[in-house]
Order: sequence, then C-alpha cells, then structure tokens
Amino acid sequence: MSTPSSSRVSLVAVFVAFVLVFSLGGGVVHGENLQIGVTYDQRSLIINGRRELLFSGSIHYPRMPPEMWSDILKKAKTGGLNVIQTYVFWNVHEPVQGQFNFEGNYNLTRFIKMIGDHGMFATLRVGPFIEAEWNLGGFPFWLREVANITFLMDNPPFKYHMKRFSKMIIDMMKEEKLYASQGGPIILSQIENEYSTVEVGYKEYGTRYVQWAGTMAVGLKTGVPWMMCTQNDAPDSVINTCNGRNCGDTFSGPNRPNKPVLWTENWTAQYRVFGDPPSQRTAEDLAFSVARFFSKNGTLANYYMYYGGTNYGRSASSFVTTRYYDEAPIDEYGQDCLLREPKWGHLRDLHSALKLCKKALLWGTPSVEILGPYLEARIYEDPKSKSCAAFLSNNRSRMSQTATFRGAKYFLPRHSISILPDCKTVVYNTQTMSAQHSSRNYHKSEIANRDLQWEIFRDNVPTRDESPIKEISPRELWSVTKDTSDYLWYTTSIKLDRTDLPFREGILPVLMIANLGHLMHVFVNGEYIASGHGTNIEKSFVFQKPIPLKIGINSISLLGETVGLPDRGIYLERMYAGVRSVSIQGLNLGTLDLTNNGWGHQVGLEGEKLRVYTQEGSNRVKWKIANSKGAITWYKAYFDEPEGNEPLAIQLATMSKGMVWINGKSIGRYWASFLSPLGRPSQSLYHIPRAFLKPTNNLLVIFEEMGGNIDGVEILIVDRNTICSYIDETHPARINKWKKEDTFIATVVDDTRKSATLMCAENKEIVKVDFASYGNPFGACGNFILGNCSAPNTMKIVEQYCLGKNRCAVPFDHAIFDKEGDLCPYVLKNLAIQVQCGQKKYKVSDHKKV
Repeated sequence: MSTPSSSRVSLVAVFVAFVLVFSLGGGVVHGENLQIGVTYDQRSLIINGRRELLFSGSIHYPRMPPEMWSDILKKAKTGGLNVIQTYVFWNVHEPVQGQFNFEGNYNLTRFIKMIGDHGMFATLRVGPFIEAEWNLGGFPFWLREVANITFLMDNPPFKYHMKRFSKMIIDMMKEEKLYASQGGPIILSQIENEYSTVEVGYKEYGTRYVQWAGTMAVGLKTGVPWMMCTQNDAPDSVINTCNGRNCGDTFSGPNRPNKPVLWTENWTAQYRVFGDPPSQRTAEDLAFSVARFFSKNGTLANYYMYYGGTNYGRSASSFVTTRYYDEAPIDEYGQDCLLREPKWGHLRDLHSALKLCKKALLWGTPSVEILGPYLEARIYEDPKSKSCAAFLSNNRSRMSQTATFRGAKYFLPRHSISILPDCKTVVYNTQTMSAQHSSRNYHKSEIANRDLQWEIFRDNVPTRDESPIKEISPRELWSVTKDTSDYLWYTTSIKLDRTDLPFREGILPVLMIANLGHLMHVFVNGEYIASGHGTNIEKSFVFQKPIPLKIGINSISLLGETVGLPDRGIYLERMYAGVRSVSIQGLNLGTLDLTNNGWGHQVGLEGEKLRVYTQEGSNRVKWKIANSKGAITWYKAYFDEPEGNEPLAIQLATMSKGMVWINGKSIGRYWASFLSPLGRPSQSLYHIPRAFLKPTNNLLVIFEEMGGNIDGVEILIVDRNTICSYIDETHPARINKWKKEDTFIATVVDDTRKSATLMCAENKEIVKVDFASYGNPFGACGNFILGNCSAPNTMKIVEQYCLGKNRCAVPFDHAIFDKEGDLCPYVLKNLAIQVQCGQKKYKVSDHKKV
C-alpha cells in the first residue's frame, strides 16, 4: 500500500508521461498501452506507446553556425518533418587525444535539445565511423598513429578507442536525459555506417567486428533501438536499414521478421567534388521514391541531406566541394526562407498526404492489385477502424495512363503515384506539383564592395637549407603534416655546369614528378613554374613540364597539397599522398633521378603559422598595395556588413585555388580553376554566414595558390525573390484543402478549386508580376515562354489577386480566364505565373505593414 506522499509522486509521474507523449507528437494510442521509450515491431517504431510514421531529414550541426540552427529546424518542421538525423563527428570533438571540444557549432547536446524544443524526434548516428564526405570519415587523425591499429575490423586497439568514444557520447546523452526512454527526443541510434562496403575486404575480421560492434552498442543500454545501415548481417537486436535513391524497390527488407522497414538515407541529389558537373534530382522523382517506400511497408524515411550546409575550413574529405548538398530541400544559404522550391514544398505536401493515410498504413493489412500493364494499386485496409488508403502507381517512365480502381477511373501521369487516403479521393500525385517554384538570385552589395582595397603578402618559397625536416627521399605527406595543414614543402637542389645543360637554343630540360595526390605547385629558383593535380577518381598524377635551369646551384621547391583526407575504403589508416619520385629529363648527362637526392620538408605556409587571416596575425607581416598577382599570395581587405538581412556569398570565379577567411573564420576551400566537363568551376560562389560578420571593418583574407584575378572578387546578396507557380488541368486541389474525418476525406475550406499559390518570405510582399499566362506556356521558373495560346487578361487577373500581398492563391478556373469558353478549346490548359517579392511597405495612415 502506498503512502499519501508516494501516491502523489505516482500521479505526478503519470502526468509527466502524458505530457511527454503529447509534446513529442503523441495522441490517442491505437490498441497499445501507454509507455515511455521506444520499441518496435515488424510494422514501425513504437514511440511512447504508439506507432509512428516518421519523416526525417539529415541536418549536421558542424556544417552551419549555431545562430542558424533554430531557423533551419523550424523550416524542417514546417516542411513536415518530425525527425532530425545527425552524425556525431569524432574528429571535431577530440582533435587531440584526450582533449575535447563541444563548443560553438560543435555543441552536440545543445543541438539535440533544440530538436526536442522544436517538437521533433532525433536520430543519433554515433558511428563513430561516419564517412559523410568528412575528413577521414570522422576519425581523428591521431587515431591513425595508434600502435598496431587497423581501422574498422576486429582489432583490439581500434575496438578500444571506438568503444571509449561511443560510450562517452552515449553517457553524455544520458546525463542530459536526451533519450526518449528518459523523456528526451532521441528515438534511434546508429552504430557503424555502411560497413557492408568494406566488410568483405576484412574477411572474418570484418564479420566478427560487425557482431562485436552491435553487441557493444546494445550493451550501452540507451533504452532506444540501435540500427546499422546497409548491414544485412546486423545482430538480431539491431535493425538493418537501407541507403540509396529507391529503397522502396532495392531494399530486400529487414533480416528478421520482427524488425520495421527503415530508410536512413534517401539521397536528395548527390554531393559534389571539384571537377564535377552539377548533380540534380527532381522533386518529382524524390517524391515518387518516398511514396513508393511508404506504399511497401516503410514507416521511416530520411532525406540525406535535408539541409546540407557548408564544409568550413579543412573539414571536407578528398576533393569534396565546400558547398555540401546544395540541391537539398533547404539550400546552402538556409536563412530568410531560402527554400529550394519546388522540392521543399512538394515534399511538404507529400508528408501531409501520407499523414492522412496514417491509421491505415500503421494498422491496415496490405494488398496489391494489378490494374493493367505497368499499373498497380497498393492498398492498406484496417477492418477494425474501417480505414483504407491506396497508392495508385503508373510505373511507365514516359507515358501517362488511365487506371480503373474500385469502379472509378483515375488519370495517372507518367512515373507517378497518386495517394488516396480513403481509397477514393486523390489528394496528391507525385508528378503534379502544387508547390511554388523559386529561382535563386545574386546581387552585388553596394556597401560591402565600395571600399574593397586589396593588399598583398607573398608567402616564402623555402630552399632545402631552410627546411627543418631532412630526409634522403621525399616523405609521405600525411605522416608529416598530421592533418595540421593541407601543405607540405618538398625542397632539394642540384648543381649544374655549362656542359650539363642543353646546347641548343630554346631547348629546356623537363622536370618529371610522380605524385600520389592530390595537387602540387612547382617552383624553380623561387619562381612559380606550373601546377599539376589528380581527380577524385584518380588522385595520383604525373607532372611533366620544361623548366629553366642555370649554371650553378638550382633550387627545386615543390608545394605538395591534399584537398581533404579520404573518408572511405579498406585500410583507411594506410592511405598515402604526396611526392613519390622526381627526375629531370633532357640534360646532356642524361636523365637525372633526384628521388634520393636529399630532401628538405616544411609543414604548412608561413602565413598559416603567423595566422595572417586573423586581425592579430595580419599585423605580424608587412602588406603592400595589390598591384600585381602571383602564386602563394595572401590578399587582405576590409568591408562593412552588406545592406539588409539576406544571406551573403563571395564570388571567386576569377581566382584559382585557395582558402577564404572572414574575421579569422575559414569559410572553406575554393578551386575555381578546376573546371567541370561543362567548362565551368564546380563551385564559384561561397556562403558567408552573417553570423561571422560585424557591422563594420570585417577582415577578409584570401590565400591564392596559383595567381588568380583578385579584381573579380565580389560580395553578393542572395535571395529567392523570384517565385513561380505552374499547374495544369490534371492537378488535384492542394493537400491543405483536405482533412481526414474518421474514415472519410473532407474539405477544410468551402473552395476546393485548384489554385496557383505563391508566398513570399516573411516581411516581403509581391511587388511585380513578371509573367502570367493561362493557356499553353512552357519553360521553367526564371525562363517562362508564351505558347501559341494565352488568355489576354491573365496578367491583369494575377495582379489583382497578388500585388501587395505576402501570399496569394489564383484559382485555376476557366470561368475567370476564359469566360466565353472559346480559348483554344482543344488545348490542355496550364497556368504559369512568375512574380517578384520585395520588402513590405508601410501605410502612412497607420504605420502598419501590409
């Protein structure tokens, strides 16, 4: 029997349990008992006693300033997500063994708490190997140097350090009560990452490691499930999941019948490397893949990435660009509602449609009906609740079709899925978008660029005598730099007399260097000669160029460089880079092998050691007016914060290769001279977070390796003020006009007509209609073109509906645009609108924003 005081405690505990259930997305439990924590069955995760449909997005805390976290999370939730997934980045948290950093944008617990504060769940991919296009796959460099270590296999030194870090992170989460079993937001954890890609290379040592890692993780007792992505031999208690673009068709399913079907990475495009052309994935294809997955028993799908962010400093892995997954639903700049439309909006509408199917998907019995060639219906029916949901699929990639389902006819666009939350009403189709489109624009900032006065400081080209590390032959790069710099100088010298050099005029000796990667700049007697580099596919390369040599002592200085560390592959700790062999061809004495000539080595640049990219460090060197250009040159200028509050970028298309700092903070590597097959840089614009700026006198420092044109550098303001809508007669009404009432689909509003909906960012309004056509216009946002059929009054009608408003909905109604009904009667009608958003104006009368 309880005492009165213990009864009060019990009542409080029950009350807290109910609060937790509802605050984290709870509600009425369908046939399950109320409980706190996470379990699972063959259908779904069971969170706080209820099954859930989970729409997740990857957002990585180190890839954005903490000042951006809340805004990005808010946009994710508005986009229909209820889960945020993140890796844990070991190398930023323990850069030096035993020295930890959880400050600033590395504050993991703050980020997880913020996810919970926004009413969302979290998935923690502990790894600690994460890949993630991140240096060494997230491993700290010092781990490479642990005696007798081999990464990612049944190796005692590796398992010791891997378990130590994993346990430290789990204990940290427990201490802050961040697991759902403690009332926190974390519902799922991951150990290891895509291990199946290397497991076979380690043979039985890999198989044993998988079992050990899973058992070790479960033994940490988080109270929530563990998962391993792409791991078909995951231990019984660990859920194996799918990664890829089309897991609804490619995933063979869980390796035990009691595990749910989870998708940890749905690639929203593809990360890019320097030298690559743009990578894209349409919103329609992405939506099709998600609808397909949920139609085939899936209950958690995660977008990788939902917001990609930026690889600041030297964090990106080999050849990966500074911009990370810009094609995600939220683009790299993130703030001020820079949503990549229509991807963000089309997926938001998909999530809303799937939520209308929730009861049937989570408790219904699945079945499949073939409706014709390439046509099928996937149905979920629950006799108990009388709920029913259907997914009608047209799997033809190029042909629209009509299907008959339960006595009714449905038009199915090519390669599409229509969602019927009541098995009758189409509320969403993956191919037909009601979401608006947008076009990203860049404008030169008048304030930031008006006083850009460049000064330069040239770094030193060392000789062998000046280099502190002496060896017979060139040393492997990473073993010397230890990831403290991208750069390692290799220096040697040779003495030549008149008889050694070619006698014929215009004939020069040729320097030949075999390099294991990634990049190298060649200097002879202190003068820059040329550069050579590999690619992401073939990192090693051979440099061959004629060089001027003189009678007497000749100094040869090679600036070896890597563009990030590798992040994947077997024996990751044994990968190499840097100069391998050196020779000079065409001398009168024949080919001269300099590989064992005696070499000096110097880690990093003089400017790096002096930290000239900081205000204090810049005062340590003498700068002069930038009236020339050249290799290994530092540029410095000051600028005031640009006007407005929109995101910012720096244009570096005229530069070559290097790095940029703003007030001492690196915004990443640039490599504008490495052109893609399209003849353009893979990335020429680089994000400057406003959080890095002061109102005035912001220090901008650029290190240029090969000699770009500094006059072409500009600071730009970024917006998505160009927004568009494009709908046609086949579009269903927008998903926000429907709701589920018991087993029926009902309208939320009286007017269920389809409409072209446009919405500006907060504090902006539609100030101009650029294009409007009801008829057969074609093109894309930013480049619409009139067809041969267009209602002449379209522009006037759109202006009446939209000008001066933050948002508007123009009905797709023949009676409005075609009152007589004689406008191109045999043409399928489209409505295309493009408008410009601008700052809201103030009424003089009441000083209120309109």
